[in-house]
Amino acid sequence: MADRTSALDRVLRQAGGPEILDVLAERLPGADLTTLLLEVMRRRAQVLSPADVLRRYGHDRFVAPAQISFRRLRRAEDAVLSAVPANVELITLAPVAPLGTHTTLGPVDQNKVVSTIRNSEVAADPTNGLALEAALRRRAAPGPDPVRLATLQRVVRAQRMEGATTFAHFTLFALVTAGRDTGDLAFERQHVAEHLAILTAAVRACGVADPQVLVTVLDERFERTVEGLDAGRDPDRQSGRGYYSGLCFKIHGNGLELGDGGFVDWTARLLGNRKERLLISALGVDRLS
Repeated sequence: MADRTSALDRVLRQAGGPEILDVLAERLPGADLTTLLLEVMRRRAQVLSPADVLRRYGHDRFVAPAQISFRRLRRAEDAVLSAVPANVELITLAPVAPLGTHTTLGPVDQNKVVSTIRNSEVAADPTNGLALEAALRRRAAPGPDPVRLATLQRVVRAQRMEGATTFAHFTLFALVTAGRDTGDLAFERQHVAEHLAILTAAVRACGVADPQVLVTVLDERFERTVEGLDAGRDPDRQSGRGYYSGLCFKIHGNGLELGDGGFVDWTARLLGNRKERLLISALGVDRLS
């Protein structure tokens, strides 16, 4: 954080003073800011040579090809999709989302997302995009029938992480179920069992014989939702606290963390209705392959 602040201070001094940040961030309307930034990028692109572009391609981790071979990744994608039941609608999300999608719902620091200059951001988590689509559908048809959506999406994460199985861009299989609270945690009990059944079937289809589910109860009222699940407990889990509510889980296999999920309040906030419920989950397809 200190390094980022000092770098920003240096840039603002070069740009003419700290007030330039206020102008760009707060005073210019969004359309005017986009116009300005488009012209900046047009001018920067005009002075680049083919050698400059090739040099950037060779060093930028965001644009390098995937480390997993195409055929292996495609086999894993097909295997995962084979586990999706007919009552879950598969959709194809756009590669970008509205600016603020990840930080307003997540919350996720905006510096972990690749922002664009057109008031959008590169997809970093397909559950956010699916949540937006589910919210639109729930607003159009707010009845008792839940919305079940799934997708495969290549995403980009801006934060640098170390490790052989961490990548700047990777494919996620994501699953969301949105609906209305029906009382007595009935929605939660039904759909956490559905998600875990789909996710573990998908993991097995990729050749992991014995996936392990670890559940963390974040609210003691959700103890009842765990009853009957073929899952262990992870009461000491720290990641996801403040992100998930009620209950969250992880899926492991072959010594790797393969998936994650839990309940969030995103559709409740998007629709302004505290009765709305949303369960999200995802699997890392690159790791599965």
